[in-house]
Amino acid sequence: MERRTIGAAALAVGAVGLGCMPMSWAYTTSRQRGDESLRAVHQALDLGSTLLDTADMYGPFTNELLVGRALKERRADAFVSTKVGLLVGEQHIVANGRPGYVKRACDASLRRLQTDVIDLYQLHRADPEIPVEETWGAMADLVRAGKVRALGLCAVGARGGRRSGTRLHDTTLRQLQRVQQVFPVSAVEAELSVWSPEALETLLPWCEARGIGFLAAMPLGNGFLTGTLTPGEGFEPDDMRARHPRFTAEMMASNQPIVAGLRRVAARHGEDVTPAQVALAWVLAQGRHVVPVPGTKRERWVTENAGAERVRLTAEDLAELSGLPGAQGSWD
Repeated sequence: MERRTIGAAALAVGAVGLGCMPMSWAYTTSRQRGDESLRAVHQALDLGSTLLDTADMYGPFTNELLVGRALKERRADAFVSTKVGLLVGEQHIVANGRPGYVKRACDASLRRLQTDVIDLYQLHRADPEIPVEETWGAMADLVRAGKVRALGLCAVGARGGRRSGTRLHDTTLRQLQRVQQVFPVSAVEAELSVWSPEALETLLPWCEARGIGFLAAMPLGNGFLTGTLTPGEGFEPDDMRARHPRFTAEMMASNQPIVAGLRRVAARHGEDVTPAQVALAWVLAQGRHVVPVPGTKRERWVTENAGAERVRLTAEDLAELSGLPGAQGSWD
């Protein structure tokens, strides 16, 4: 697989990564199988999808434990990204950016991941009670201690709470400007897909101008862009899509023209090319520093996603995808 670089340190990863969250958290608990997920991780590494993206809050903790089982055997094959800064309670999630906590959390992640160094340590969310520079300074200390190789920041997904007149990533850009004064940012992780292209407006250009890697989260639109979900089929209560404004039966039906557009482009590239691969190829085409991180827990989808790297979209394809209707959600 093609290799892409992340940040000024030129950390090399496969062009398509693997989001590990669905293996342990947020999606259909009844379909989660540890051994099946472990095979998916090994398949990703075999195919060159070396970036494994996890977080201590996924589970919580169980996702890192699962990834650690694979790393115990194949640490040299993998690029490990994990996150810190969010604590999961019974019915809520809270931020904790206190320097002491960050350092303890890193040590705990290292134990669960069965490794002595984390390739990319990301701040999941800034703590509103702690200056972000203090949190970032503690993370920089971890780099100097040899426990972490590079630092990243996850974008604030403030779609629902955005103030009138502000852009989606204004808060994230302000945070980036502040922490960049403390220690270099190597990567930013944010949602980017055919139906959520907002990062193209300001966030991705900001990263590109500074040589910062961009990890595209949810590049398949939480599964919608694969064309495998049926409107009205429903989701299990613990599946985050059961509460997502774009996944009501009405909105899924309304957004079918987006999937239809992906199917049209896929058909031009051969009967073996899928809508999901076209959606990932679109993300890959947004810049050499962009790495999509589709989440899955099955070998089949890992293989399909990795194959997107071979799909070369034409100018005609990109123009058609750019002209697709905007996604609709119940917030609209």
